[in-house]
Order: sequence, then C-alpha cells, then structure tokens
Amino acid sequence: MLNDGQPLESVSLKNVTIDSGFWGERQTTNRDRTIPAIYHQMKITGRLDAWKLDWQPGQPKPHIFWDSDFGKWVEAVGYSLATHPDPELEAQADAVIDLIEKAQQPDGYLNIFFTAVEPQHKWKNLRDWHELYDAGHLIEGAIAYYQGTGKRKLLDVLCRYVDYIDTLFGPNEGQKRGYCGHPEIELALVKLYRVTGEQRYLNLSKYFVDERGQAPHYFDIETIERGDDPRNFWAKTYRYCQAHVPIREQTSAVGHSVRAAYLYSGVADIVAETGDPVLRDVSRALWDDLTQHQMYITGGLGPAHANEGFTFPYDMPNETAYAETCAAIALVFWAQRMFNIDPDSKYIDVMERALYNGFVSGVSFEGSHFFYANPLASYPNVNPFERWSGIVVENRHYQRSEWFDCACCPPNLARLIASIGSYFYSTTADTLYVHLYNQNHAEFQLGGTAVSLEQQTHYPWDGNIRFKVGVNHPAWFNLALRIPGWCHNFRLEVNGQAVEANPVRGYANLAREWANGDEVVLSLDMPVERVAPHPEIRQDAGCIALQRGPVIYCLEEVDNGKHLANIAIPRTAQLTAQFDPDLFNGIAVIEGDAVRIEPSRWPGGLYQPQSQLDYEPTPFSFRAIPYCFWANREPGEMLVWVRER
Repeated sequence: MLNDGQPLESVSLKNVTIDSGFWGERQTTNRDRTIPAIYHQMKITGRLDAWKLDWQPGQPKPHIFWDSDFGKWVEAVGYSLATHPDPELEAQADAVIDLIEKAQQPDGYLNIFFTAVEPQHKWKNLRDWHELYDAGHLIEGAIAYYQGTGKRKLLDVLCRYVDYIDTLFGPNEGQKRGYCGHPEIELALVKLYRVTGEQRYLNLSKYFVDERGQAPHYFDIETIERGDDPRNFWAKTYRYCQAHVPIREQTSAVGHSVRAAYLYSGVADIVAETGDPVLRDVSRALWDDLTQHQMYITGGLGPAHANEGFTFPYDMPNETAYAETCAAIALVFWAQRMFNIDPDSKYIDVMERALYNGFVSGVSFEGSHFFYANPLASYPNVNPFERWSGIVVENRHYQRSEWFDCACCPPNLARLIASIGSYFYSTTADTLYVHLYNQNHAEFQLGGTAVSLEQQTHYPWDGNIRFKVGVNHPAWFNLALRIPGWCHNFRLEVNGQAVEANPVRGYANLAREWANGDEVVLSLDMPVERVAPHPEIRQDAGCIALQRGPVIYCLEEVDNGKHLANIAIPRTAQLTAQFDPDLFNGIAVIEGDAVRIEPSRWPGGLYQPQSQLDYEPTPFSFRAIPYCFWANREPGEMLVWVRER
C-alpha cells in the first residue's frame, strides 16, 4: 500500500492477543453469545437452509440480501477462529460452505434469491437489488475464513464468482457499464486483490468506483430497459446511493449513511494501492464534511429515517436519530483506511469515538439483543422505528431486539468485535504506531527485526498505560503513541525517566534504540469534560454532554428518575468519576449535583401561566453511565444532551 512512498500496513489480527479489559470482555461475549445467537437466528429464519435452493412457489420468499447476512457471520467466525480455535463453530461454518459450493451455478453466479426465486430478474436492477452488495460481503467472509482456518473452499467459490462478474461489468464492448446501488463490493475487491495478487480484482474495484454517477446514467438505462420511468425512483434522487455525480466531483457526504461510508472506504483503499492524488483529495474533503458537519457525538451517522442517512449540516435530532449501527461500523472501516493514506490521529480519534460509543451500543451487554438505530434520547412511545412507520405502541420503551427482518447490523457487529485487534496498530519499515489502548500483547516485524509489545492498562476507565518492549537484540525504531484529541495533558516515561515528546500529527514519537525489557509509561489526563455543541446544532442548544476519555455518558431513568428532560446541571457543579466494580463488570460512572426544574404541582390542562406555578429547582445527585451500556437494565428514559444552567 502506498503512503507518500512509505508502505504502511495495519497489523494482522493473528499478531495481536487481547488478554482482558474492555475489548477482551466484549470479545468473550461475542464468542460465547453473539456469534451463536446470530447462527441460531439465521437457522430458524431459513437463511441457512435457503442455500439448498429448494424454494417452491407459495412458500415465504428468501430476501434479496440474505446472502450478506451469512457473509458477515462467516467473516466474524473466521476472525474468531484465527485467535480462538473452536472445532464446533468451524464445523457449523463448513456445513453451510458446502451448501454454498453446491449452490454456485456453472458460470460462477452465486445468489440465493436470483437463482432459486426470480432467476429471470438476474442483474436487472443493480440500483435496488443488492446482487453486487451480497457478493461483496461473501468475498469478505471468504477471505476472513481462509485467513482464520487456512481453508480455501469458500475463497475459491468467490474467486470464481468474481471472475464471472469481471466478464459482465466494465468499459469494454458487450459489458454492462453498471455498479451496485449499495456500495460494498468495491472495498471487498481490494481485499481480494491483496490476498490473491490478482490485478483484475483491483481493476474491477477501480472501475466500479469511477463509473459511478457517469452519464449516461446506468440506473436510468436499466430502469428504461425494465419498462419503467427513471422519474419514478422511490428515493427521488441518486444522491441516496452516492451516484448523483462521479465520485471525483463529490465534496459532501450525502444519502444513505452506510452506503456512503462503505463507498468512501473503497475509495480510500484504491488511493492506498494507486496513490491517486485526486481521489486522495476527494477522500479528505468528504471526511472533513462528514466529521465537521454531520456526525453525532457518539460517532453515529445519519439523522433521518426516510433515507437512512444524511440530511443537511448540523441536523442532529436526538430522540429520532437513526444513527444505524452499521453506519458507525462503516465509519470505523473508513477511519482506519484514511489513516493508511494520510497518517494523522484525527482519523483514529473518530474511529475510537465510534468504537466506544455508537458502535458497541448496538449490542446488549449480555450479547444476544441488538439495536438497529441508536438514538441519543429515549422516552416512552418514542421508538425511532415506530415514529418512522407511523405506529405508536403506548407506554413502550425503546429496547434491543433479538433479530430484524433486515438483519444487517447483528453480524456486522460480530465481525468488527471479533476483528478489533487489527485496529490497534500500524507499521512502516521503522515505525510502530499504537492507535488504541487495551490490555494486549502483540508481535511485529520492523525492518526485519522481530519486536513484541505488551500493554497493561484499565483504559478506558483510566488513562495510565504501561508498555513493555521485547526484542532479541537492541534495535532502533520509532514507537509512535497516539495522544487522543480529547486529552489535553499527558506524561511519558521511558525506564522510569520522564521524556519530552511533542506530538506530530497526534502521535508522540519515541525514536531510539530499544533493548529487551524496556518499559514506557503513558499517562493521559482523563477529567470529566462538559462538551458543548456547535451553535448551529439547534436540537442541543443550551445543553452539554458528558465525556471522560473516549467515552460519552448518558443519564438513565433507572438511576435518576423520570422526566430527564427537566434535569439541569449547574455550571458550578463539581463532576466526579467513580469506579463502580459491581456495574457491568466494573465501569467508571460520573456523579454530581443537578437540579430538577419542574413545578411541584400541576393544576391541570395542557398549559398553565408560569406565574401561577412554583418552579423552585429541586437539588439532587445524578449518575451518568457510558452511553454504550444504556438499555441493559430496567426500561426507561435516556438522555445524552443535558440542559446546563
């Protein structure tokens, strides 16, 4: 991969062992509960047996993107097996892979719905019908399973499928000049190129990226061929699928948020492989627009249910926020790729924000229930899905579900948690970048030298991280430690001696000759912060959010009583962090003084003159918990943005 002439790579999952801590616990739950729960749901909903291709008219139809659910699940399985072998889990995956191999058509085509249900509609609606999207997730799953187990069967199946796709799509005479309405295959093809070394796969990814939005518009062409009028497109605009103009002309994030971030991830991958300066500049412009104008404080993306995505700058509703779990995951993918083409901690800061907040909130603490949307405020009868559909169930709180008809989020969560170790480090020939902090030990090759690094920390509950370096012989290299954007003061020691390090692009660089057993201590100040919203975010005017380290906090009814919207935190109130060893296996909570601003008595009616009411503020002590753990206890209200007075 190219990075201004300096190869930069993320460290392989197999080289990072997460021992315990925040992500160690989440990975254990993922292995023990989440991955099995997803398999169970795929089994009872028919997603696995559908690969037998024995659907008959009159039976419930498989969905057009069931393939992608298995693709993400087997990707999670591959990552999990890479670090924690499990013969029973491997056998489950192998059994379905055998079905998939048998389901592949002689020409290489592979899709449940368009083979067994509506073969006459194959490749007729790239805009809406997800065939290439499904292929992308199957590709990623095949790669992860191959890398985790060494078994090539699924990888070979998908290579045959991609070879077939490569004959169908492209700029040459007789080929379809199409691309998928739901980007995803672009980044998958780059992964496949890196694993196989087959240049055609990279070229196909570049084609899909560059053809998108070109005139004459392919979605218009295929719509007319189906006998319909392009003006009848249900989404009204190709901005929905980032195909309104070619990617090289785009400057702002638009449309469906998951599709956008997947596309941008693929674009960044192509920049990494080719060094394309125009696409690099486009990537930076899109990143700046999204993170400066359209990202929730939790790392959530997409305020609107109507398009599952973006609206306009600074539009950040809380109760009805969409903030799809998959969008936070896609943001993590994109952030890592942006660092690979432009090494700067600002990308990892956003990645960390999404990881600790808008991503992990999507799965319950016990591991088998999920959020699709992740609102930043919740009250009875304000379920984002019900508000969107026009259905309201009285006195119902928003809670996680075991499964969804559109089940993209659960297996997406599982694959990211299983692969989280691959986001911790990056290397060049002489530099080891440390991005994330958690108990782990890892092994690297730096300029031909074997290096190991051990982290000891209770991050994110405190900011003290101890590193131990292992080398067979003294070796010179640069240890680059990320200083998070939320940290205003830090201290560094090497072998007990304080050292000065002025961060460059967010990393404190320790370039020296290292000996076996050298120790580094990084201490990040982690006070409770009151975070203010941009003045143009109208929904949060007069409010603050609470943050400590990378973690965003929220108030829940179970700790603070009802009517959270009537709570205000005085500007002079002292806020403290306390470690609660009994809550969620031990977390830091924030406590402090607040007041309730509501009348002691309401005489009746919908409105009353304020002059007739007693509004004496009532002091009380509040407790805030990490946003990622809300909705795991008694159902009730939740609030991230709290009034300040």
